[in-house]
Amino acid sequence: VNQSKLDFFCKLGYSKQDICKVLENLGQEALEDDVLKELIRMGSKPQALENQAQPSPLKLVARGSCSNTPTLKWLGEDESDSSDSLRPIVIDGSNVAMSHGNKEVFSCWGIQLAVDWFRERGHTYIKVFVPLWRKEPPRQDSPIADQHILEELEKQSILVYTPSRKVKGKRVVCYDDRYIVKVAYEKDGVIVSNDYYRDLQNENPEWKWFIEHRLLMYSFVSNRFMPPDDPLGRHGPTLQNFLSKKPVLPEKKWQRCPYGKKCTYGNKCKFYHPERLHQAQLSVADELRAKINVLLTVGKEEERC
Repeated sequence: VNQSKLDFFCKLGYSKQDICKVLENLGQEALEDDVLKELIRMGSKPQALENQAQPSPLKLVARGSCSNTPTLKWLGEDESDSSDSLRPIVIDGSNVAMSHGNKEVFSCWGIQLAVDWFRERGHTYIKVFVPLWRKEPPRQDSPIADQHILEELEKQSILVYTPSRKVKGKRVVCYDDRYIVKVAYEKDGVIVSNDYYRDLQNENPEWKWFIEHRLLMYSFVSNRFMPPDDPLGRHGPTLQNFLSKKPVLPEKKWQRCPYGKKCTYGNKCKFYHPERLHQAQLSVADELRAKINVLLTVGKEEERC
């Protein structure tokens, strides 16, 4: 066994048994990168990571003291980051409520369904904007259903009322759409609405881009809040990526190629070829060219001889 390679991978934390097994499969002259790839493929983990994965007893540290050991927050980073990795959600309450009420009734139950949908996905920052006059007793020309839901959401610091007041008997209402777009833009979040906000797009070019790329439309299907799986169209990001700060790109190279050994794409193939792990992934045309070049060089050498 190549002692230098064995020592190198032992320092990285891999077990001698796994290293020897890989070196036997690939050969003693295998490159370090290839050995590392094979160790990862086998599912071998460095011992340091395995020990870290096990729950270790917590140590009490005096307040204000410095320590080189990782803190509890760092160890539990994956759990706390699940919510931090998701974008803030800003819901156009009037739009959602009227959609759920078939544009006839301001249905507060629709707002609750939308909030619950994002909560279940792990979003922690959810804000709903509704004009303040919706707090008033319902009238015949503006019926409201399940108005108590607004009070409950306000207590949970989810619902925000946009200002409105009466001047000489007339209601003066601030433009709630501007609040919605402004907060979503500043928080780098997502707007939940079926409104295009065309007037606000014309006001500000930065808002125009933001509304075009961060507007999440939806439908209500039998009291079920349903956003589309492809919010920006067929060729855009998935819903999961759209709602995430760090989108996960699909790794096609790990999907097996449907053509297998008959594939003629070579190194241009986007799919995974297990049979080509230790081969130069050339296309058929490139392989023929390479063979012709080899034959030509051999012929020239024979002529010289």
